[in-house]
Amino acid sequence: MKSTFLLFILLRVVSGRRTPLLMGLPNTATVEENAPAGVSIYTFNVTGSPLSSGVVAIHPTIVNSNPLTEAFALVSAGDLMYRVVTTGNPVLDYETMPKSFDLQIFVEDTAGRTDLSTLTVQLADKNERPVFWGNMAIQTVRIYVLEGTPPGLIYRVNATDPEHGQLKYSPLPESVPFWVLENGDILSKREIDYEKDPHSYFLNITVTDPEGLNSTKTVNINIINIDDESPYFTTKQRIYRIPEEQSPGTVVANITAKDPDDEDSPSRLFYSIQSSDTYFSINPSTGVLQVTGRMDRDVPPLKLHPNVSVIVRVEDSPHGGHSSEMEITVIIGDINDNPPECNPSTFRKEINENTTAGIVLLDLRNSCKDVDVDPPNNLFSFTGLSGFGSNNFALDPAESGRLVMTESIDLENPSTPGIEVYSLAVRVQDIAPPNYSNTIYIYIRIKPVNEFFPIFSSLSYEFNVSEITKVGSTIGKVTASDADWPPSVITYSIIAGGGTKDYTNAFWISPSNGDVKILARLDYETTQKHFFTVQASDQEKTATASVTVNVLEVNDEEPICSPSFYSFQIPVSLAVGTNVNGFRIQCQDRDSDPRSFRYFIKEGNMNNHFTFSPVAGSNTSRLILASPFDYESGLDTKWIYRLLVYITDDNLLSAKNKATHLVKTGTVTLSIRVIPNPTTVTTTTPSFTVVTKRENLYLDSAWYVPFVTTLGGLMLLGLLGHLGNLLARWLCAHCPPAPRADSTPLINAPEKKKPKKEVALEMIKLNTVFDGEARDPEVFLRTYVQHWKQPLDGL
Repeated sequence: MKSTFLLFILLRVVSGRRTPLLMGLPNTATVEENAPAGVSIYTFNVTGSPLSSGVVAIHPTIVNSNPLTEAFALVSAGDLMYRVVTTGNPVLDYETMPKSFDLQIFVEDTAGRTDLSTLTVQLADKNERPVFWGNMAIQTVRIYVLEGTPPGLIYRVNATDPEHGQLKYSPLPESVPFWVLENGDILSKREIDYEKDPHSYFLNITVTDPEGLNSTKTVNINIINIDDESPYFTTKQRIYRIPEEQSPGTVVANITAKDPDDEDSPSRLFYSIQSSDTYFSINPSTGVLQVTGRMDRDVPPLKLHPNVSVIVRVEDSPHGGHSSEMEITVIIGDINDNPPECNPSTFRKEINENTTAGIVLLDLRNSCKDVDVDPPNNLFSFTGLSGFGSNNFALDPAESGRLVMTESIDLENPSTPGIEVYSLAVRVQDIAPPNYSNTIYIYIRIKPVNEFFPIFSSLSYEFNVSEITKVGSTIGKVTASDADWPPSVITYSIIAGGGTKDYTNAFWISPSNGDVKILARLDYETTQKHFFTVQASDQEKTATASVTVNVLEVNDEEPICSPSFYSFQIPVSLAVGTNVNGFRIQCQDRDSDPRSFRYFIKEGNMNNHFTFSPVAGSNTSRLILASPFDYESGLDTKWIYRLLVYITDDNLLSAKNKATHLVKTGTVTLSIRVIPNPTTVTTTTPSFTVVTKRENLYLDSAWYVPFVTTLGGLMLLGLLGHLGNLLARWLCAHCPPAPRADSTPLINAPEKKKPKKEVALEMIKLNTVFDGEARDPEVFLRTYVQHWKQPLDGL
């Protein structure tokens, strides 16, 4: 912004007519260094024109300085007069700043005339006063010197002359024990004694430059006292008396002392106790001796040695210096401060409820004492008997401490039922004032006597339990009570019976509450009743009761039938209503009536060909063919039936006598193979011929047996045929033809052995069926024919 304004001014000056407005410029002025702000350097006028009437549009302004500085400014002096003055920022320093400044001053009047002129300000050197360095430049320096310090250097004053002149320090007055050298060193002339010499000196140090200008600063020298004298006690008393049991902080004595080093000022002494003492302490600054620990005159060591000696030391330094010691004695006086005490202070006595009245229960005098040292402080008596049950007890004689029982106690007495503990209080009190007292507590427990037998709520118990009740279940509860007070803890146990043929202990009773549980499964079919004896005991006396457990029958046995598995064959033409293969099933059930059995076929009865007769009400039933087979129309396709038969024991006739009506199921598995008739031909696509056996049939799982047998027979026939053909050719080639009338064979065939079992074979047509083993007869025979086709062709 300033550069823009300066350019504007220059353009105005160049463009305008040059008519001087600044009178007295250009010129040269001089200013001394370090001139303060506001010092006038030069004054000039601004001339006006007729047209402007002397009005200035832009007041004279310093638009530029060379070198740049802000140490100068223009101020108006009135009537178009202006002065160049110092600003004080920065301070003009001849030694560090340029020696000359060119100030360009610009002005413009209201007529538009301008003028620009230069004022050269030269900086003049000025003789300055010497300057102190360090702390002395800003404040009075305080110096500390120890008492008795040998003569020598104690401080060095530093000062300089801005003009680098030789400085001189003025000598000190003869009255002070110091002098100043020309280089500013302050020396002590001798050792200073704190007790004889002043404790502080103020020295005015003056330094002068060659032109005679000087500066003065003050140095304060303080003498520090050293410990060279021993303190002494001013307290004369050596024996003090105080009563025992004083509270901590109680003042015993005020010990005072003085230090010759500090006769004219408050003494700075330090007090301490040198003896190993736990009763007193001393204030290290004031010397006040106070109680810090409990002082009990009635217990050792004060009981034997009531005089306490204390060694007090006073020092003039907290860490060792000159010191003095003195011994004082504190006598601890005895006071009556302890009540009578009983050990123990609580008594517990146990007596039987039938204890005879008048017996002495306790003698309290043997357990109580007073620890006070001297009579009558250690004398006491027993007063008063109070508390619950005090009517049954008394002190005999009064104040003697002998406790006796005045009335016998019966815990079962209806007037005082169940009172087992009596709580008494006896006060033991000092005879001497202030009559301290203590209370003794006596608890008398009346020990119950077991006088009564337990009694069961019933002489016999009977529980009904289902035979399927889970092991561990609670089946009943027995209870017994005891007339003793407090009621005795009764425990229960089984002392006889409760076993079975498999378990010695089939029942268990809870010892604490009498719950009866079963430990083994109950079986109605084996045992219908169980008997055992339970006992109730109060640890001393016992009682017994009998328990009967009735086992309730539950249908928990399933029917067992014979046979459970049967396999047989029937012809396809078997008549409806026929007992299939004469099969008969017989069933048994331990917990069911024979008339409760029911029979039904659960699985495998395709087209309902089979049924049982009777279907219910008997433990014996026959398998009946209910409907004929129909393979020709394709209604039937299975040749093997696997029947899963269920036999249930509904117990409908006797269910009202059962604990729980349940149904159990037995199973029988039947395998029935239907044998086609030899003349039965069924249409199959594709059709094939199969050789079937009428006898010696094998199970389906052994299907390979007929296959191997048939295959071996075919191979044997083929081999015999081939051998016969070769033999016939050989005979035709070597033998003449035989007469036609002779039909005797040339070779008699050997006689074949009779097989063990006759096997009849027949050729039948069969459709592809599923026989339960996922074998396709068509594929089987196709494979068979292809396997043996080549050997047969060779025949």
